[in-house]
Amino acid sequence: MKKIFATLSMALVAVAMMAQQPVITFEKTEHDFGKINEADGRVTTVFKFKNEGMEPLVLSNVRASCGCTTPKWTREPIEPGQNGEITVTYNPNGRPGRFQKTITITSNATESTKRLYIKGEVIPKPAKPINQYAVKMGELSLKSKTVDFGTIKKGESVIREIEYANLTQADITVELATRDQDNYLLSQVTLSPVKATQTGKLVFIFDSKVCKNYGPTTLYAYVVVNGKQQHTDEYMITLRADVVEDFSTLTPAQRQNAPIMDMDTQFDLGTVAAGKHLKGTISLKNSGTNALAIHRVYSSDQNVVCTAPKSVKASPKAATIKVDINTMDNNGKPMEPGKYARQILVITNDPNHPRHTVNLTWTVK
Repeated sequence: MKKIFATLSMALVAVAMMAQQPVITFEKTEHDFGKINEADGRVTTVFKFKNEGMEPLVLSNVRASCGCTTPKWTREPIEPGQNGEITVTYNPNGRPGRFQKTITITSNATESTKRLYIKGEVIPKPAKPINQYAVKMGELSLKSKTVDFGTIKKGESVIREIEYANLTQADITVELATRDQDNYLLSQVTLSPVKATQTGKLVFIFDSKVCKNYGPTTLYAYVVVNGKQQHTDEYMITLRADVVEDFSTLTPAQRQNAPIMDMDTQFDLGTVAAGKHLKGTISLKNSGTNALAIHRVYSSDQNVVCTAPKSVKASPKAATIKVDINTMDNNGKPMEPGKYARQILVITNDPNHPRHTVNLTWTVK
């Protein structure tokens, strides 16, 4: 009984002591800045609190979870019933996107550690013109020197643009020149001459109805600045497209009677002496009903040349594609002895498998 009484007495003493300690109470423990502009600089909020205890409250430390967040607080003791503040400033510079930060408070209150939170989203600064238009072409500045048209269905026309700017203090004339063989590439300039600080666009239109090629296609255009036409890499725009057949209009009956290409994915062409041409064949079949049109056999290596029939009738008999490999490298030197491998792409009108990748291997001795 004495033990119980002693324990109860100690508990009552502890409660009494706690009741006499400072008690920190905040009006809010979280602040949402919402969307803020990086360009507008620092933002600030104030967390107000009250000492609802019986003894003076002392904040011994207030620290943030990041150097981008700076807290300032009432450092003198806060008497019972009095108020204090913690001012929190967030620096958004160089920190685009969402953020959430923690401010940890250490004090002599009954709850010795307390946490506050700030959050928001930083809208990045608009990029400076000098950074946006980083590609130099004489006096002209462009955002890019490449255009990717992506995958284009046969019959479509696709438009792409490159923005340009005059970052000099003089007027600039801008024109575009294309190669005669690229007659399916149309181009125009939206603004010329371009005054100081003005911007315009180079507009490119890929007309796949006119383009005879299927598959990967690379084109070139040249920017003419102030009438100086220079067909050099500095003034060259590289444009890429991948033309595919449009099967979306096929009826169920047409799909049922469509051609079916049957072809291995690996062919070894044997051995050849360095510096000589290696000539071989690879085979394919049409296991469908209608004729199989071979639109193109594409190789990214100019030393690998393939010649294919324009169409293959449905038959158990195999057709052949001729392969001619030049074992002289691009510098006119014989290839080193060893095993070589290249890929080719066979593009057909098989609606279920219009693109077939074939791995070719050979040995140079």
